[in-house]
Amino acid sequence: MFERILYEVIQRRVAVIWVTLLLALVGAYSLTLLPIDAVPDITNNQVVINTLCPGLAPEEVEKQVTFPLETALAGIPGLESTRSLSRNEFSQISAVFAESSNIYFVRQLVAERLAAVRNRLPVGAEANMGPISTGLGEVVMWVVEMEHPDQDFKTPEGRWLRTPEQRSMYLREIQEWVVRPQIRGVAGVADVDSIGGYSRQFVVEVDPDKLSALGIALDSLVAELESNNLNTGAGYIEVQGRALNVKALGRLRDESDIAKVVIGERHGSPIRVSDVARVRMGRDLRMGSASKDGSEVVVGTAFMRIGENSRIVAEGVDRKLKEMESSMPPGVRIRVVLNRMQLVDSTISTVKKNLAEGAILVIVVLFAILGNLRAALIVAMAIPLSMLFTAIGMVSLKMSGNLMSLGAIDFGLIVDGSVIIVENTVRVLAEQEEEKGSPLTRAERLRAVFTASSSVRNATAFGEAIIILVYIPILFLTGVEGKMFRPMAMTVILALSSAFVLSLTFIPAMVAVGLNQSVKERENPILGFLRERYVWALELHLRRPAPGLIFSAVGLVLGLLLFNRLGQEFVPTLDEKNLAMQAIRPPGTGVEHATELQRQVEKMVLEFPQVDRVFSKTGTADLAADPMPPNASDTFIMLKANEKWPDPKLDKAELVEQIEAKVSLLPGHSFEFTQPIQMRFNELVSGVRGDVAVKVFGDDFEQLTGAAGKIAKLLEGIRGAQDVRVEQVSGLPSLSVVPNRDTLGRLGLSVEKLQAEIATAIRGRESGFILEGDRRFPIVVRLKEGLRTDPDALKQLPIQLPQTAFEQGKEGNQSHFVPLGSLAEVQLTDSTNQVSRDNGKRRVVVQCNVRGRDLGSFVEEAQARVKSSFKTPPGTYLVWGGQYENLLEAKNRLRLVVPVCLVLILLFLYASFRSVKLAGLVFVGVPLALPGGIFALWIRSMPFSISAAVGFIALSGVAVLNGLVLVTFIEELRQEYPLRNAVSKGCSLRFRPILMTALVAALGFLPMALSSGTGAEVQRPVATVVIGGLCTTTPLILFVLPALYLLILKGQRAIGPDFEARPKEPMGKAEELQP
Repeated sequence: MFERILYEVIQRRVAVIWVTLLLALVGAYSLTLLPIDAVPDITNNQVVINTLCPGLAPEEVEKQVTFPLETALAGIPGLESTRSLSRNEFSQISAVFAESSNIYFVRQLVAERLAAVRNRLPVGAEANMGPISTGLGEVVMWVVEMEHPDQDFKTPEGRWLRTPEQRSMYLREIQEWVVRPQIRGVAGVADVDSIGGYSRQFVVEVDPDKLSALGIALDSLVAELESNNLNTGAGYIEVQGRALNVKALGRLRDESDIAKVVIGERHGSPIRVSDVARVRMGRDLRMGSASKDGSEVVVGTAFMRIGENSRIVAEGVDRKLKEMESSMPPGVRIRVVLNRMQLVDSTISTVKKNLAEGAILVIVVLFAILGNLRAALIVAMAIPLSMLFTAIGMVSLKMSGNLMSLGAIDFGLIVDGSVIIVENTVRVLAEQEEEKGSPLTRAERLRAVFTASSSVRNATAFGEAIIILVYIPILFLTGVEGKMFRPMAMTVILALSSAFVLSLTFIPAMVAVGLNQSVKERENPILGFLRERYVWALELHLRRPAPGLIFSAVGLVLGLLLFNRLGQEFVPTLDEKNLAMQAIRPPGTGVEHATELQRQVEKMVLEFPQVDRVFSKTGTADLAADPMPPNASDTFIMLKANEKWPDPKLDKAELVEQIEAKVSLLPGHSFEFTQPIQMRFNELVSGVRGDVAVKVFGDDFEQLTGAAGKIAKLLEGIRGAQDVRVEQVSGLPSLSVVPNRDTLGRLGLSVEKLQAEIATAIRGRESGFILEGDRRFPIVVRLKEGLRTDPDALKQLPIQLPQTAFEQGKEGNQSHFVPLGSLAEVQLTDSTNQVSRDNGKRRVVVQCNVRGRDLGSFVEEAQARVKSSFKTPPGTYLVWGGQYENLLEAKNRLRLVVPVCLVLILLFLYASFRSVKLAGLVFVGVPLALPGGIFALWIRSMPFSISAAVGFIALSGVAVLNGLVLVTFIEELRQEYPLRNAVSKGCSLRFRPILMTALVAALGFLPMALSSGTGAEVQRPVATVVIGGLCTTTPLILFVLPALYLLILKGQRAIGPDFEARPKEPMGKAEELQP
């Protein structure tokens, strides 16, 4: 088959070249359409359900909201697991679905289940799904801030903002009504989140004593405000032929209108709102805040819709923010503080640099070894053409160009097939020209090109197919590692397939056209010297093969022993060039106090000269994508470029230690350090932010927290443990109002009525809204500030009693009130802080990060220590999670993938040779390559990771290629020479192509192995394994494989075809190649 294709290619060489160039133009156009990203989105397929539950404590939220919702979700097709969090007045459920599930179909099913269960939820509880985004969907964050945050500010409408609270309200107003609507209109944006500042309200601060004295209930006040805040239409009338619309205007416009509303009468005199309350511009009871560089700001976050390209969406958001900058009121500005596009650009820059350097090294080696500039350039043309054809495939498959998909391409592997064909063609042309004693005619040259290409095409075809084949099982990886490495495998398969087609079509055609002059085989002097030494050493080894075989066996054993000492991790951590620090304070810390403390933390961090800016989120944002309690803050530390540091050689880990030492001086704080994307990835994939998590499952919280505390102490004593902490599930201070049911029953007052009065007084109750253009601001009725924050004053809250018929007849419309303290007991207690559940089971998490040590060995030691020193209480059990859980799942999948790869290699080798012995002989190259990869990891202090495992898989295919070509060539020579002579001559003739293919493959990966740019951490293990493996397998193939060939096949005939067929000759007289 290949002979026929080669014949037609050489016969129609000019047409083949033009078609190739035309496809290259299509590839160039495809490159402009290729979406660019930093890394594949590796978060799982999940739907987040957030529910606000006014007035419910964490345990009540769990029982009345979380549990019914979890039960409702059960049975949805594709549902794999659920995680839930129940906090004060808030519930969040993360439902994880199978990767094959259609997210839009799943959300429709979830919406139907939520609608079915809505009537079973408490009054006021409303469950909503989060935006159609992923865990890595936060592509851009920006701040809306004052240029002079400590100065009075005059708005364009003429309002003076003289207090920090008023200025914060105005910033939030701009974010909600100016910035957010425009950003939501950017293509690819799913939603916009906001945190910080205060939502502006018109607050009616009621004096309970005045209400009681005038006999007016809170419910009546709210009802009157609502009924006096309406615009209605009354139809139209015709006057002199004109239709006039009749409008009854009653909408309240400002504070003075609210104050004038009549809410009752006493002795014929109207009672207005101003008689019982103070009306002012106020703020809401916020659940979260934001700050930057020590000043309060408003932070906005753009969420990318699932399936979109982060770079394109980030560019669109950034462009829109710059457009809005000019329309901001003087003194207010928008600043982007985190842009995923910067990470994308830096990682792609690393990939481009590695690919360019690899290509240059490959071309230099080709020219140095081939000794023919034209031949080297022809081979080198396979590099850009393969990439252009790969771009066509990536665009067709809707893949993005990112660190993983483009970062594992080795130009050395791409040109391997072309190298072997061109090298053999140059040798054959030179030999025939030397035999003839004069330049070849065009017909002779074309025939020589055909003969040389055909003689190695079968072997190289099977070798290239095997390299492609070993990547195919990677496509069947699932979970996080599947999302990470499937794009890489698919891109490599596309690139190698393109190179295979080029080596079968374009390269022979170009050789036929390009090598049209006298060809002299000028061997590199160094290469000639190495060949002479190699032939001499090979003869010695063939006479005494035992030392070499023993050395190979010992190396393999030592490599396997050393493998157990490498350590293990899931994947190398991508250096995002920035830091994320979580500050945690005691449970019960309020938002306002936590914000003040966080501003101090920011000012301390900002003192470091390596830090460019610091911004933070405290508590929970509007969309609650990352619900945090008020006592916790996520601090984003944006670092300057390394060259701007006072000491550019300072390690990032050392900087973290310095920052941690400084901020730890603040009392009442604990800190955890990670990176922005890594933090969100860990939390969304495994439910925790730490590298290692020990989940203690059970029902009794006291038992769970006690067990978790003991485990935490054990972890603290293990080398490498950092940021060890136990989930805060208790210690939330609460003011509990416990009603006296006997008293309530005697007075005819219901618990529901009592609770409603308390909620209105403290939280407030909306009573309509005021419109200002397209903006609307609620009117909220609640107690005045001093009474709301005083537990003793709360006891004096007047509660309206129901009127009896006798009282109505006696007192008219006057109501009777009693203080809250006479109806209920007000207690200050500690209560549950939060309730976490996995798959419907309560759990408490102990988590920690691992520094200065590999993850696998740390967990092994931790598990051994917990097993020996900790006895699990009855009714509880432990589950190890975090990044370790991902590592464990990946190892289990690799136990299936790796054997499948090896079996496929053996099958292809057997198909190539039709001999079990020869297939097994060439397969020896795989174990011979393993020690080199292991030693390379050990020398560079790299633990075994999924990246390294993919490197070993790729290495197994590369190691087989040279062995396959060598054995195939020796088998052909055995048709003419005795066994020993065939082995010696075959090894001598194949020394240069074997050395060349090994060198270009290794050098193609070399820039990747030595790179220190953004994203290089993930690429380095793959490149290190391949280079190390080639360093050992190449000399072993050149020496050990020939010796084994002699030992195994001594006395046997060369393997020929089972029968002679007489098909149509591809190069018969009638089909002589046309000059």
